Amino acid sequence: MPLDRILRNLIAWQRADGPPVPVRELGVAEARERYLANATGQPRRRGGPRDAVTAVDRTVDAADGATFRCRVYAPGTDEGRLVTYLHGGGWALGDVDSHDQVCRIVAASLGAVVVSADYRRAPEFPYPTPLLDAVTAARWARCAFPGREHVLAGDSAGASLAIGVALDAREAGDPGFAAQLLLYPPVDPRLLFAAAGDHAEGYLLSVDDMAYHYDLYVPDLERRFDPAIDLLSADLRHLPPTVVATAEFDPLRDEGAELADKLAVAGVPVRHVPGPGLVHGYFLMQDIVPAAAARSRVVLQELHTVLRTTRPPAAGSYAETVGVE
Repeated sequence: MPLDRILRNLIAWQRADGPPVPVRELGVAEARERYLANATGQPRRRGGPRDAVTAVDRTVDAADGATFRCRVYAPGTDEGRLVTYLHGGGWALGDVDSHDQVCRIVAASLGAVVVSADYRRAPEFPYPTPLLDAVTAARWARCAFPGREHVLAGDSAGASLAIGVALDAREAGDPGFAAQLLLYPPVDPRLLFAAAGDHAEGYLLSVDDMAYHYDLYVPDLERRFDPAIDLLSADLRHLPPTVVATAEFDPLRDEGAELADKLAVAGVPVRHVPGPGLVHGYFLMQDIVPAAAARSRVVLQELHTVLRTTRPPAAGSYAETVGVE
């Protein structure tokens, strides 16, 4: 499918005066400002269920004695669900403010309390600190809101963290999560799939951007073989039922599809939702790109379906691909 017309025009506008400055040349502080401005500077659609969502910030004690913030969203209509949401931004850029509208949409769409974790970021806090904070946030959410169907969710780097949290819970014997929502996850630190793909650059995220973010997050090259980083090589058995969303014009598309297949082979119920005509980060573009909003609704509906009816596939089967138009 061709690149969505609005996204094509957006990319052309951004490149009108030449290619955008790569993230590694901006520096972390300026890259954070640009990421936040892009995420929060969009015109917002009003009048929907998310307007009934309320939010309050809470302080959570980290495992090392420090603290970090979580933003707790309460839906207008409560279906008894709980989502621990881990934001994207290459483990270095995003925060709870950049993903505020996304979390409001998730809360309203699922009728869920959403706990958005403002985990400490690289490079000031490289791996494993962001993952440890994500684990802490999920445990805090479960204790603060007991008895709810608990979903792990995240976009991009946050999706990688979500899988890490699920792996940690499995190893610790913690109560299981009801489901995972993984939006265009980075799971191949070697970037072999991304480099070999059709959309390595020119679509808002490049392979070089991802390489830089891995350098910030996991500067120790040996640690990139850890299961929580090299997720395509990890033991994925006994993880929660999963929805994996990918975008057609995304360097991470093929590794996301590969993850879905590996989860299915491991016996995990999984639904793969492609994003025709879309780019990495489309969940943050719902107010300006109608196709992104429509595909996001499909993704959340798939998660809703997984929560209501999950039938594990036989080990060795392939992930079911859904929602292709």
